[in-house]
Amino acid sequence: MRMLLQRVSSASVTVNGQVTGSIQKGLVLFLGIGRDDTEEHALYLLEKLINLRIFEDADGRMNLSLQDVGGGLLVVSQFTLYADIRRGRRPGFDQAAPPDKARMLYTFFLNAAKTRLTNTQTGVFQEHMDVTLTNDGPVTIFCDSIDKFVNKTHSVR
Repeated sequence: MRMLLQRVSSASVTVNGQVTGSIQKGLVLFLGIGRDDTEEHALYLLEKLINLRIFEDADGRMNLSLQDVGGGLLVVSQFTLYADIRRGRRPGFDQAAPPDKARMLYTFFLNAAKTRLTNTQTGVFQEHMDVTLTNDGPVTIFCDSIDKFVNKTHSVR
């Protein structure tokens, strides 16, 4: 499971001219679900995003989490996070989960997020969405659950 987080001062999602989700200060989460992902992957990413200290404290240091600042979360499904562009000119999506599995894990993730964060908003799964956001910072962070679940064979210095 992959997430691209953007710290925002405001954001919204519109589908067919209707706003389906809107937040002020908080995070926009673009969520991609892969073929091998499980509920465990979803919970891992949820814990990461809730506890990441990427909001500024009174001294201007990134020292506060989404929960600390009472920020909103806007979740947007995005299978294109699994685009494979190594060959040719058209992306391949073989590693993205099939729609039924992706919908199930997306719904699981949303339900878990809503129990932890009171202001969780969404786009609409498998719909064309217009996402508007004002990136704050800018702060943009990518995380892949494979980082937790695959043995590392090398160390980072």
